[in-house]
Amino acid sequence: MTRQSRHGTLWQGLTCLFALQLPLVSAQVAEVEKATNASLLWGPYRPNLYFGVRPRIPKGLMGGLMWTRVEDYQSVQANFRHTCEQHELDGYGWDEYDVRSGGRQTIHDPGNKIDMTTEFIKYPGGEHGGSWGARIKGTPREDASPNLRTTVIWYNTLEGLGSLEVTGADKEETGIEGDVVLSGRTMELGDFELKVTEGKGAHPHTGHPSYDDKPLDRTLVHSGQVPEEAIWQAKALLFAHMKGQIDVLIPKYGEQNPPPPAQVYTIQHLPGRGNMHLVQKVFEGPFEFDILFSSGSAPEKLTSEHLTEQIDSVTSSFSTRFTEIFKPQAPFVKKRYEEFSKSLFSNLIGGIGYFFGDSRVDRSYDPAYEEDNEGFWEEAAEARSRNQAQLEGPSELFTAIPSRPFFPRGFLWDEGFHLLPVIDWDADLTLDIIKSWFQLMDEDGWIAREQILGAEARSKVPEEFQVQYPHYANPPTLFMVITAFLDKLDAIKTDTSSEKLQQEKSYSTQLSNREAALQYLRTLYPLLKRNYFWYRKTQAGDIKSYDREAFSTKEGYRWRGRTPQHILTSGLDDYPRAQPPHPGELHVDLISWMGMMTRAIKRIAVYLDEQDDAAEFARYDEAIVRNIDDLHWSDKEKTYCDATIDDYEEHSLICHKGYISLFPFLTGLVDKDSKRLGAVLDLIEDEDELWSPYGIRSLSKSDEFYHTAEDYWRGPVWMPINYLAVSQLLNIAQASGPHQSRATKMYNELRKRLVDTVYESWKETGFAWEQYNPETGKGQRTQHFTGWTSLVVKIMAMPDLSDWVRDEL
Repeated sequence: MTRQSRHGTLWQGLTCLFALQLPLVSAQVAEVEKATNASLLWGPYRPNLYFGVRPRIPKGLMGGLMWTRVEDYQSVQANFRHTCEQHELDGYGWDEYDVRSGGRQTIHDPGNKIDMTTEFIKYPGGEHGGSWGARIKGTPREDASPNLRTTVIWYNTLEGLGSLEVTGADKEETGIEGDVVLSGRTMELGDFELKVTEGKGAHPHTGHPSYDDKPLDRTLVHSGQVPEEAIWQAKALLFAHMKGQIDVLIPKYGEQNPPPPAQVYTIQHLPGRGNMHLVQKVFEGPFEFDILFSSGSAPEKLTSEHLTEQIDSVTSSFSTRFTEIFKPQAPFVKKRYEEFSKSLFSNLIGGIGYFFGDSRVDRSYDPAYEEDNEGFWEEAAEARSRNQAQLEGPSELFTAIPSRPFFPRGFLWDEGFHLLPVIDWDADLTLDIIKSWFQLMDEDGWIAREQILGAEARSKVPEEFQVQYPHYANPPTLFMVITAFLDKLDAIKTDTSSEKLQQEKSYSTQLSNREAALQYLRTLYPLLKRNYFWYRKTQAGDIKSYDREAFSTKEGYRWRGRTPQHILTSGLDDYPRAQPPHPGELHVDLISWMGMMTRAIKRIAVYLDEQDDAAEFARYDEAIVRNIDDLHWSDKEKTYCDATIDDYEEHSLICHKGYISLFPFLTGLVDKDSKRLGAVLDLIEDEDELWSPYGIRSLSKSDEFYHTAEDYWRGPVWMPINYLAVSQLLNIAQASGPHQSRATKMYNELRKRLVDTVYESWKETGFAWEQYNPETGKGQRTQHFTGWTSLVVKIMAMPDLSDWVRDEL
């Protein structure tokens, strides 16, 4: 049994252990928890697709949507939409979406001259997670012909044990008039029915003889059995099937009288049993139809009337609740900012997915991976070239993602930033996602920084980046989210009113019942400790061997996975570091992350009355803060720097001013009264260094490597780091101290610049972007980057302190 295959057992064992030590959560709370978990079972949890639905179970029923314009032979294949791709649409995403109730997505497709709308609604109830419905609409764009022909395919697949078949359909007929009904059963879902309604819309009458064999005013259904490992390749399987149909048509009608495209690109009507069912409709002009999933244990079957009633209710409820939680504050009070904020947040949680599969891991523990020798990167590269990785798992993960078209999978350090807005909306969902990530941890305490689970996920990743290494770390940002949870618990403890919490119980069971919160923390705490000490052990830096002068001989840290060009594990990939790499390096960003992590776990230990642990973490905390100054502060440059060992075997600072220089400040480790805080603010505010009209640059404008080579973290403005900066400025602005007035002015200006940057680019392109150009403010690199760029939602909701500045003046 591999380490990762034991993760579920590990978590369950810990849960049982602590359940014995703690009072049982009340039956009422347990019932609420069951209901909230059921409300998370179904969702558009296939975020790599424009619209794909699945439950949060490893193998079961899945569905997906495909469409294309069928007006000529040349463009059909190129414009067949299924998986999210960059630069093929004018914009797409959720306008309003709540993971527990549903929402509305719009898709602007110029290539197919159509705008699509997908509305998804949940109906919790019964023993198997309830029912759900989806409404699919197509509206021709202004440049389309009024008789635009569109073919739309909804498909369902079934993995694992169970049955799925089309009922009430005659194989001898030329298509189905009315609704298509599939009946199925699995152990996890019980009995269920899925109905694809006849819908509304005209259908083309081609007048070609082939129409008699396949009249397009009927729905075509093809059922079949495909190898389970190929199920995710629905589009490729569809194309192969259609080619077979075309090969029959060509000799029958000849090249002089070919059927029109709408007739050619159709499936064989063959309804029945199988693990894949294709349902095809061909429309002329606008159209609409529903997909209705009814659980056999639900009180009643879902109907289109139910769906109609709920759609407006769900979107209206979302808007009301969003305004209560995230209403943009001055100067962002116009309605356009609220719509912008709703869109970004909806796409953040609308991008949450469920992933299941095996992963490639190199557990060879090759000596080269210790990275202890000079030239270690060459030895490590040679070890990696020996291809010692093996498949492990399968594992499952419930997570948000950075980008639906380009990064549709879990990234460890991104996820902490993703969850900072999510926890404000739905604490229980957030804690569930954190638990899912820690279930992936092995017995040493390692969590892979990139979760590429299964063949479908691997298909989006170049082979050289698929393998994960158990000595590679990533910034431990999930600890920031746990700190945010404790902040909320503390706020509730001092708030005597619980009416709001009772109303929000479906989102905040863990907050509304302190006993449940403590149970969660106690169950998680051993895993947090294991993860924490894994970082301390595997990412330790060398202080003793080089006689470095520091308060502690232990609190220095070095990212593993270093090459001359990159430290991918740091998250800041190509940011300039010491050259050449040296095993005596110490990285200021990593020791800062360790300081944040230490304070977070210390606080949890205090919460759980783990007094000995809390005292131990307090000692680490003091030593880390002291060593940041002793090992990383440059009196000459007036900034924090990475450290290396020079030619004389002595401690030497390498100062490339930028995000690295800010990390002690960004992680809250620089005291608000410190003189060094003034130097940090000087660096941020200097227009020749980091201050740009569009946010804080990642690398100083004066650095020799500014905008060079890949130019990934060498100048562009990134939202997660800017969010940390504006948050720290707000903290300083709201507490008395020597830098309060200055921090307030900087906070107001930076907050406005960041929001304007993301908003203007979104207004122009329809997308949030991975990063922003510090000279032009234009979004660049990956589009539809609604992961951590959505932190601008929290920035807009931060208080406006401009009145305070005016009062001071």
